[in-house]
Amino acid sequence: MTAAEGPRPSLFTFPARTSRPRAVALVLHGGAEYGAEVVRPWRLAYLRMVPVARAVSAAGARHGLEVRLLRNRLRGWNEPDRHPVQDAWWALETIRAEHPELPVVVVGHSMGGRVALRVCGDEAVVGACAFAPWTPEDEPVEHVAGRTVVIAHGVHDTVTGPGDSYRYARRADAHAARLARFEVVAESHALMRRPLVWNRLAADFATQVTGLVPEEGILPRAFAHDAPSRWRRML
Repeated sequence: MTAAEGPRPSLFTFPARTSRPRAVALVLHGGAEYGAEVVRPWRLAYLRMVPVARAVSAAGARHGLEVRLLRNRLRGWNEPDRHPVQDAWWALETIRAEHPELPVVVVGHSMGGRVALRVCGDEAVVGACAFAPWTPEDEPVEHVAGRTVVIAHGVHDTVTGPGDSYRYARRADAHAARLARFEVVAESHALMRRPLVWNRLAADFATQVTGLVPEEGILPRAFAHDAPSRWRRML
């Protein structure tokens, strides 16, 4: 890469352990509202999603799930450019070119959760799982139409407010095919206090929503609840 070309997004692949993939999970990391710094592999926001991607792969690889971990070009959302959204569209185009017709789920944290919800309308995407998503009050909800959506937020998060994601879930519910939101007790923004909860939720979402394994456990139970309790399930 030359300096003139500038930074590029990259995809790290956790391959399926079958003769060919049957579904793909795209994992997105967080960032900041503004920032032109290049995202290096050692940046904490990116590293935070490595164990999540590994957990999803460990649960799904034998069933045919390929996991792609996206590293954005730049740290910031950078309105009006929305660089991480552009990068996620690039990743989805790459996945569709390599694996046409395969179902895709998107799992994101913080800014990556916002991006996951934004790109949910891609033709290949069947659902989005957003951890501690950054969802300001004017965040559009139409992108999730017809998709399965799971939102999870630590109750002690002071970076992205749990109240914001609750209000997003309430607005988005009428658009999504299915939507559930979880409140993770004793957890803050960094997903580090109860990592097994986050990893299991991401793994269950990716394997079940793509149809690789039967739906069971906390997800179908949450979807079965009526609103508004479906927007505030405790984990």
